[in-house]
Formats: sequence, C-alpha cells, structure tokens
Amino acid sequence: MTDLELVAFDIETTGFTVEDEVTVVGFVVPLGCRVFCQTGGRSAPDLETWVREQVGEHVVVSTHESEAGLLEAVGEFAGERFRDSEVLLVAYNGERWKAGFDLPFLRTRLAATDVVWPFEDVPYADLLPVVTNRFNTTVDADETVGDLVNVYEVLCDGEYSGLDPFEDSQEAVTAYEDGQFEELVLHNVADILRTRSLGRLAERYCSKSDFKLKSLTPTIHD
Repeated sequence: MTDLELVAFDIETTGFTVEDEVTVVGFVVPLGCRVFCQTGGRSAPDLETWVREQVGEHVVVSTHESEAGLLEAVGEFAGERFRDSEVLLVAYNGERWKAGFDLPFLRTRLAATDVVWPFEDVPYADLLPVVTNRFNTTVDADETVGDLVNVYEVLCDGEYSGLDPFEDSQEAVTAYEDGQFEELVLHNVADILRTRSLGRLAERYCSKSDFKLKSLTPTIHD
C-alpha cells in the first residue's frame, strides 16, 4: 500500500453492550500518536506529560468531559487530518471477526449521542484477515493465535509490549472506572503502535490485493 499513508486506530470502552461508552480513541500518524480520552468530568492533570514520558514517540493527548465531546473531537480531527488525504485507516479486528469491534461500536455510540460519522472519504482495511490468512501464526501443534497481542508477539519484535500496563484488555474497563487514565491511555497507545507494526509488516510481505479496502463514507452525507 505504498501509495497510501497507513494510519492505525483503536478504541477503549466501558464494556460491550449498546449502553456502554467509548472512553479512548487513539490514532498513529507519521508524526506520532493522537489520543482522545473521556474522563467523565473527572480531573486528569498532567496526563499527556505522563504518557509522553513512558512512550518513546511523540504523543498528543486531549481530555474530554463526556463521550459526545470525545466523539465530536475525533470527528474534527479526522476531517482536518484525513479528508482529501491519501490515507488508509487500519484496525485489528475493527470490523471482521464476529462483526469486529471498533467500527460497529463507534456507529452505535455515534448514533446514541447524535454525533456525525467521522470517517467520510476515508478508505479502511482490517488487518486481522490479512495477517492471519497470509502469515503462519501457529505457535504449536494445537494452538494458532489470532488476537492482536499474541500475533504481534509472534510476528514482530515485541518493542511495544513493555508499554502495556495491562495483561488483559478487560483491565481497561476497571481503569476507567477507577480514574486511572494514565494506564488507560498508555494501554491504548501500546495497542495502536502494535497495530501499526503489523500493518507495516503486511505492507512489506503482502500484495495490495490482500488488503480488502472498503470506503467508510456513509450513504447519506451530513
């Protein structure tokens, strides 16, 4: 995909039901990471400074008192940064296995908060089928890994594994409930950096046709 700039993204939530909310949305662009964090009206002083100290890349973090505020900010960022640009948005299982997670969840929460769709005129590809179909991820005779963390460990150098403060992504829910925004954002950064690494690996060893691109532009434009 040498003619498109790969941008990895990932979200964190309070759970998996239609009533749960988006807590973090993160992107990796060439200049570094851009992360949006919802605090639910709670204070998060020095959040960006703390996260930058943990990550060896440039990170910009903004905080938002509500989910709607976070989603609106994501839309503004996407409109300014992605629209009319040669970018390819990628996620790992964002909209594939069991319907994926990130994009279906975002659609439901955008509808619930009446916030417009942020990814107009943005092509998208899910990395899960590219990686699991085009690379060998069998670690022993009885186990083939397919989740982001383990696939990254098998295929990449593991550089970003030490960043993640959580052993299980479920811990992100508890972290938000407890106001541990530093760890929550750091977990998201680790995931988007891992996603970017897998995307770059796939670009090196897979053909363009292996990336099943789709347009994220909605049928009706707001």
